[in-house]
Amino acid sequence: MAPGLLDLVNLTTWAVCAVIKLPQLVAVLQAGSAWGLSVGSLLLELAGFLVFLRYQIYYGYPLETYLEYPIIIAQDVILLFCIMHFSGKAKRALFYAVVFWVGWYMLTLQKWIIDLAMNLCTFVSAASKLVQLQHLWQTKDSGQASALTWGMSAYTCATRIITTVMTTNDLAVLIRFIIMLILNIWVTATILHYSKTKKTD
Repeated sequence: MAPGLLDLVNLTTWAVCAVIKLPQLVAVLQAGSAWGLSVGSLLLELAGFLVFLRYQIYYGYPLETYLEYPIIIAQDVILLFCIMHFSGKAKRALFYAVVFWVGWYMLTLQKWIIDLAMNLCTFVSAASKLVQLQHLWQTKDSGQASALTWGMSAYTCATRIITTVMTTNDLAVLIRFIIMLILNIWVTATILHYSKTKKTD
């Protein structure tokens, strides 16, 4: 892949990530409800993102390979607070913030900790998608879950598979993006299925 094309892929990925959670935020705020969304899923997703970001920083990978993660994390935090607010669990926000802050610093106390965390990160992120899928299957209702947000997540995973191969070629990172791509597509398809079912009822 030519350097110019790689830059273009990175640029489109950053542009998508700048607004990736906005459709979900808008749906939640307009409805004044977090129905169809799982707090557990979002907490696991956030943990996975934080570990991944810390891993990239620790190993000094090029900024362009993970620049979107601080943006996604900030949006996830806002979305999580909105969901907790509408679910009546806003008081737990401080507890989660402290846990994540402590975890951020503990990750790099030893090299083996960050390496193990990165390997577990894939399972944690996959679990976040599976928790959301389970929630959708149980309720049989997509509620305020945004297919556009999940679709954009699938797109960013696809582009990151390409950029990882072209830059760091880190196998752990590559496996993570492949698994996340499959699961993001699955969640998107499930949301669309239940949205269609709801409209035809």
